[in-house]
Amino acid sequence: MNEKVNASAPQFDKDDILVVNNLVKWFPIKAGFFKRTVGHVRAVDGVSFKIKRRQTMGLVGESGCGKSTCGRTILRLIPKTSGDIFFDGKNVSTLGKDEMRAMRTRMQIVFQDPYSSLSPRLPIGEIIGEAVREHKIVAPDQFDDYITMVMEACGLPEYYKERYPHEFSGGQRQRICIARALALSPEFIVCDEPVSALDVSIQAQIINLLKKLQQDFGLTYMFISHDLSVVEHISDIVGVMYLGDMVEYAETEKIFSAPLHPYTKALFSAIPIPDPDAKINRIILRGSIPSPANPPHGCKFHTRCDHCMEVCKYAAPQWKEVEPGHFCACHLYDNDEEKAKAEEIMAKEKAEGNTIENEAEVL
Repeated sequence: MNEKVNASAPQFDKDDILVVNNLVKWFPIKAGFFKRTVGHVRAVDGVSFKIKRRQTMGLVGESGCGKSTCGRTILRLIPKTSGDIFFDGKNVSTLGKDEMRAMRTRMQIVFQDPYSSLSPRLPIGEIIGEAVREHKIVAPDQFDDYITMVMEACGLPEYYKERYPHEFSGGQRQRICIARALALSPEFIVCDEPVSALDVSIQAQIINLLKKLQQDFGLTYMFISHDLSVVEHISDIVGVMYLGDMVEYAETEKIFSAPLHPYTKALFSAIPIPDPDAKINRIILRGSIPSPANPPHGCKFHTRCDHCMEVCKYAAPQWKEVEPGHFCACHLYDNDEEKAKAEEIMAKEKAEGNTIENEAEVL
C-alpha cells in the first residue's frame, strides 16, 4: 500500500475566499459483464491550497494532471471523493440543495472551448441572461438594461443581443462566455484554459479583459492554463500539479525566480525566451507521465526525477511550508523528523517485501 504522508492544510484566514483541504477525486474504472469497480483513476489525489480575495491563482501542469478536474470539483460540478472545500468560510461540500443554489451565483466558471460551451439555439442576449432570470438577479423591468451593461463591460455592443453563437469569432465567443459568468455578480471564477483555443493577439485581449474586470468588480480567479508565460503575467500565486498532486505553491515572483521542486524546474525551463541569442538550459524529463490509474509508489515523480533518492520510491513526501509562503512536496527539503518518518516507511515496505527496482521500466 502506498502510504501518503500529508501535513495539515494552510490555516484559514478571514482574507481567504477559498481554502481547499486535502481534496480527492477518484473516478472508478469498471470492467466485466457486471461492471464491477476494478480500480480508480486518481485525477485529484490530496490537494491543499488557498486563495485570498481579489487574487488570481494560476494552476499549471501537464495534460492529464488533474487541473480541470480540481476546478470543477471545487465548484461541485462533479462530486468529490473526500476532502473539504471552504468558500468564504462555508464548507461547500456539506451545503444542501437550496444553499448550494444560492452559492452558485457567487462561484462561476469560464470553460475552455468557446465553440461548444454556448447553445447554438439561443441568441446571445438569452445565453447571458438565462441564469440572471433564473436566479432573479435583477427585477424584470431592469433585465434588458442589466444585460446591456454586462455585455458592454465585456466589450460586446448591445446590437449583438439578437445574434447567434455561430456568427461570432472565437475571441468574441469567449467574451460572451465571460459575460455569462459575470452576469451573476460572482466573487470567484474558475477560468479553465480560457485562452488556449485563441490566437495569440486575441489571447492578450482576453487576458487584459479579465484583469480589467477583476479591478472593476473585485473578482477572484483560479486560472488554469498550459501557457506559463500567460500564467506569470496574470497570476498573483501559482500552484503546480503533477499526476493529481500539488507539488509546489507560492507567490508568482517567488516560484518563477526560485522554484524548489524538480518538476517545477523542468516545467519552467521549457518557457521560450524571445531572444535568439539567449541560451536555454532546458531540463529534459525522462520517460512519459505515468497513468493516474496506476501511479508510481512513493513520490509519483520519482520515475522521471534526476534527484531521485531511495526513500522517494517508498514514501510520499509531505506537503509543507519550506519557506514563508512557499509550499512544496519533495524529500529534498525534509527536516530530520520528516527524514526519520520517511525512512521508517521505507523500512516497513522493504520488510514486507515490497521492492521497487524496475518500476520505471514497468510504467
